[in-house]
Amino acid sequence: MPSQTVAVVGSGIFGVTAAVALQRRGYTVSLFDPGPLPHPLAESTDISKAIRMDYGPDEEYMALMETALEGWRRWNAAWHAEGHAPLYHEAGMLLLSQAPMAPGGFEYESYQLLLKRGHRPERLDANEIRRRFPAWNADLYPDGYFNPEAGYAESGKVVTRLIEEAQRRGVKLFEGRKFVRLVEEGLRVAGIVNDDGEVFPADWVVVAAGSWTPHALPFLSDDLRSTGQPVFHLKPADPSPYQPECFPVFAADVSNTGYYGFPASREGVVKIANHGPGRQMHPESPERGVTADEEAQLRAFLRGTFPGLADAPIVYTRTCIYCDTWDGHLWIARDPAREGLVVATGGSGHAFKFAPVLGDLIADALEGAPNPVLPKFRWRPEVRPARMEEAARYQAADSR
Repeated sequence: MPSQTVAVVGSGIFGVTAAVALQRRGYTVSLFDPGPLPHPLAESTDISKAIRMDYGPDEEYMALMETALEGWRRWNAAWHAEGHAPLYHEAGMLLLSQAPMAPGGFEYESYQLLLKRGHRPERLDANEIRRRFPAWNADLYPDGYFNPEAGYAESGKVVTRLIEEAQRRGVKLFEGRKFVRLVEEGLRVAGIVNDDGEVFPADWVVVAAGSWTPHALPFLSDDLRSTGQPVFHLKPADPSPYQPECFPVFAADVSNTGYYGFPASREGVVKIANHGPGRQMHPESPERGVTADEEAQLRAFLRGTFPGLADAPIVYTRTCIYCDTWDGHLWIARDPAREGLVVATGGSGHAFKFAPVLGDLIADALEGAPNPVLPKFRWRPEVRPARMEEAARYQAADSR
């Protein structure tokens, strides 16, 4: 009996991991993307993404990330065996607070949950922060912790490598094909139409189009939003104070400031970004530049937090556009109104760290297989901002 066919729209981290997982399960998978790959406007296409399990009091996310972290380590080992350089760097993560950690705060709740689940985060006071992480203004950030089970991935390179793996496994890649619409036969989705007018029939369609999703599927525009957040690459004259051993991945009182960042790259570039309310915008908007206000806010943050970076030149900026859900959770579910359609996106930018488990989550959703975490990522039009007061406290802390 011929295998069922799946058309996956989008070859970012959702799409490519879904394609690999479904091909492994015996489906015949085609992957469609307008290209070039990795797509320069995609969320994943950057020099780094944080890999961390710190999620405030959310034990489901921490448990899922524990599994994903082992996956990152396995990927590194497999890539090394194939003669490739590792792309996940377990340099740890520093989460500091401008006030003493206290119940209800993101840092405190993350720290306590790590301890509960058997991890060994290192609690820090101002003296220890000053000694071990001298780039920080410990007078402003007197409390927090260091989690050694964290780090960063070279995100754009990871996507490239996974696309290569998908092709090796037999996934057929259609680069240069832009999705236009679904083929709908009654209440069933039967394929896709691309911008050249060609119809691709499929038993299943997985739309994993990232920030394009609410524009590609307008019936989801009330549930998903594409929101831009500023990213800055700075190049200090002396990169030595910003090496991973003394300047790991960080979140700087992130629930209040929105700022997070990364150690210096091999080229001596320090990436710092902000996640806040953002600007709602189309992913192909010509107004994707970082604004003067956003740069001024960065400089003010640097003067207080990292005085040594306050005057460092900015060598590159981008507005990273995420697919936001109202509650900040991923959206991985079948469409209850359209048989044969699965949508996998969302999470306000924090999905990349789950890459080693994303594909199987999407495949389980397609197959209707039991998975304890999928109810969190269900199709949920009932979720609206008025009900999100509690979730909003932690959504801003989801460092990307």
